[in-house]
Amino acid sequence: MSDARARLSDDPLARSVVAWVLRLGLSCCFLGHGMLGVSKVAAWTSYFGVVGIGPDAASALMPWVGVFDVAMAISVLVLPKRYMVLYMFLWAVWTALLRPLAGESFWEAVERAGNYGVPFALFLLMAPVGSLRAWFRGVFGPRARERVVHWTLRLTTGLLLFGHGMLNWAVMKPLFVHHYSLLGLPGLAAERVVGVFECLLALAVVFKPDPRLLWGVALWKLATELLSPMAGSPFWVFIEHGGSYAAPLALAFLVARTRLADPMPTGHAVA
Repeated sequence: MSDARARLSDDPLARSVVAWVLRLGLSCCFLGHGMLGVSKVAAWTSYFGVVGIGPDAASALMPWVGVFDVAMAISVLVLPKRYMVLYMFLWAVWTALLRPLAGESFWEAVERAGNYGVPFALFLLMAPVGSLRAWFRGVFGPRARERVVHWTLRLTTGLLLFGHGMLNWAVMKPLFVHHYSLLGLPGLAAERVVGVFECLLALAVVFKPDPRLLWGVALWKLATELLSPMAGSPFWVFIEHGGSYAAPLALAFLVARTRLADPMPTGHAVA
């Protein structure tokens, strides 16, 4: 075993609850995305069209893309590798950008921050502990790494909330109107209220992340994303948003862990 791998295996943060929450969230994201590909979701046709792939070819390629995503989902749980997690980050960024490239709102890409923020945080967390001089080789000090992972999760959670809030408040996405009507709420009015609430929640996370607040954010995301299968969408859509649940949860554990190790306020300890 190399020195880098030895340092990683002995590192408590890399083996912590934080790491496992990120791995589970990333696995769910790719599992859900993969199963949607296997089932040949019609909406994906426009995303393939961005790179000039026609509907028939897209339909034939979707299951192959889906199977590979499922394989990645299993691998990150069983035997995660940094190069594999880096690929998952890049793939998640690309699939998020496909939405605005296909003519959808830019906020669709922002709202999916959990899809790409979580693998990026995991990629950093898996870096062997070493010297700051070796930053670009992925080797840096434990304190510096913890700060970067903290801020990555902090911004990820803020972005996914703000993006979803803007889809409610500014874009007024019709699908959300249907979701809220299932609860007996006036769809358009509910969208406005939820949008403002989520934007304010995003600011609270970025400026003062408290574990209780972050647990609430995770529960909020679970509840709002459950509206998709309730409205008739495949259950895999709910699973695909695993990063949106994992980011606030992992951050909550990381903040609590830092407070136990350092009695100073969070803002001084890791910000």
